[in-house]
Amino acid sequence: MWLLVAREPRANAPHWTGRRWPAAIDAVAWPLFWVFLLGQIDAPVGIVGPMVVAIALLVSAERVHRAIWVNHRYWFTTWRWGRIVMTFVVIGLVLKIAAGS
Repeated sequence: MWLLVAREPRANAPHWTGRRWPAAIDAVAWPLFWVFLLGQIDAPVGIVGPMVVAIALLVSAERVHRAIWVNHRYWFTTWRWGRIVMTFVVIGLVLKIAAGS
């Protein structure tokens, strides 16, 4: 038996003046970051390398479209992952201070 649960659609992102260009930069930066990380691998990657670059370009094009023309549906990736990274940084600093070093 299959059980399907329909979720509510995500609410629109908050609107503020000048939001389109930072969203476009955010939309391009993350796929480029993954391509950059792929370029740092010293081992031969074969067909995987060009495939990751092609997929990153497609994902980037879709994200730029959403960031510029459907801006109310674009959520910043940097904000989402930045909060998680900063949480780990703060935990690390607290542990370092607690350890006394």
